[in-house]
Amino acid sequence: MPSNQSAAGRKDPDRRQRIARAAIDVVSEVGVEKLTHRRVAAAAGVPLGSTTYYFSTLDDLLGSALRQAAEDDVEHLRKWAAGLDAGGDLTEGLTELVLHYLGPARAQTIVEHQLYIAALHRPALQHVSQEWDTALAELFATYTDAITGKVLSVVFCGWQLQGIVRDALPDRGEVEASFRKVLGT
Repeated sequence: MPSNQSAAGRKDPDRRQRIARAAIDVVSEVGVEKLTHRRVAAAAGVPLGSTTYYFSTLDDLLGSALRQAAEDDVEHLRKWAAGLDAGGDLTEGLTELVLHYLGPARAQTIVEHQLYIAALHRPALQHVSQEWDTALAELFATYTDAITGKVLSVVFCGWQLQGIVRDALPDRGEVEASFRKVLGT
């Protein structure tokens, strides 16, 4: 590490993460296709050289943004799960979660899916998307079993993907019925 970057790193230890979060913001504003180091640097409030120092390619930058989005999402889901641990009903909880992601958290859900889907054309990102899938299925499996957890994650993600391309929220009853069907309740 060059000495000037080392000194900057000590003064700004969260710079790498701030750049990754700025990349998420840029994708939210202009989409994956228009993501550039320059735009991210401006959004993060850092010199252009910082983005290219930490992320030499756009795929590196997108991978970090995707990983950050996944970590943020998994953290949100853990907090949600804590509510279930306190006696919440899984079917109702999953229904509320879908409606939250497509209602108040719609913008976040859209950008997360843009980053996730970027892996279609960027093989370097595929493992990060797959890790996110695994984390979601494992979380749901803690309330069921491994196979049901995976099915719940697929249904959950399907509702989100279909929901972000529609204007209206899905019908609460339909969402709940789909989870009841999977859970046999």
